[in-house]
Amino acid sequence: MCKQLGITRAAFYKWKHRIVPQQEQENQKIAELIKEYDERFSHILGYRRMADWINHFNHTHFSRKRIHRIMKKLGIHAVIRKKKKKYNTSKPEETAENKLARDFYATAPNQKWATDVTEFKIPETGKKLYLSAILDLYDRYPVAFVISGRNDNQLVFKTFDKAISANPDAKPIFHSDRGFQYTSRVFQKKLEDNEMIQSMSRVGHCIDNGPTEGFWGIIKSEMYQMYEITDEISLRNAIREYIRFYRDERPQSRYNCKTPAEVRSEALSSTIPQAYPIAKNKRIEKYKAKWCA
Repeated sequence: MCKQLGITRAAFYKWKHRIVPQQEQENQKIAELIKEYDERFSHILGYRRMADWINHFNHTHFSRKRIHRIMKKLGIHAVIRKKKKKYNTSKPEETAENKLARDFYATAPNQKWATDVTEFKIPETGKKLYLSAILDLYDRYPVAFVISGRNDNQLVFKTFDKAISANPDAKPIFHSDRGFQYTSRVFQKKLEDNEMIQSMSRVGHCIDNGPTEGFWGIIKSEMYQMYEITDEISLRNAIREYIRFYRDERPQSRYNCKTPAEVRSEALSSTIPQAYPIAKNKRIEKYKAKWCA
């Protein structure tokens, strides 16, 4: 072996019996943690979240660059979702202004809610399941969600009723797209009865409802990796279990590696909720400078 590698036997045995440096021992421990977390969370962690989660759960302070280097050596990376461009334009009879105006920052729970409906294909069938959810923009906590085989008014109405039942005193700005459920007179009457201000995205501007669209992307890229889905029942169970995981067990960097449930619990029990400002994104700022007058 030494002959093939072009090294002396003495050099090989010197390396074999050397004292392993502390940094190398630490790197080996990090590598084991990376492999464990990658397998445990079904390959959904990129190097940024891998570093955050390892530091959070093990009370360490490893840098993201170090984690990135070791992940590259191991050939480990996050599963990358395929980008899908799809634009559905609609001309509803009754719409509301975009009063949220992409200001997704909230200083306390129940100030701003965002909602939408997305679809999931049931494996080996031509059927679909629809998920309606309402997110609180303060903590990204799903205040309510409903799964249904039909994308109709009742799906959205039931989701809204569940959110109000859990938060009876909430009077947030309620933001959505211009879907037929949200432009219906019945739904608008529900908002009026609960003293909520309605806000709607503009046509063809999915970024106007960015947090909810991002939530769908997270679910679809991570859920299909974490659970075995074979039929409608397993898909329903996977959606429910993933939302529970997202809400109670998935730390987020913006919230200092706290879960949405932890952030919400702390805020509701405090007279002055902690502020979690949204970090500036250079790519989004560049987009705004070019396209948003």
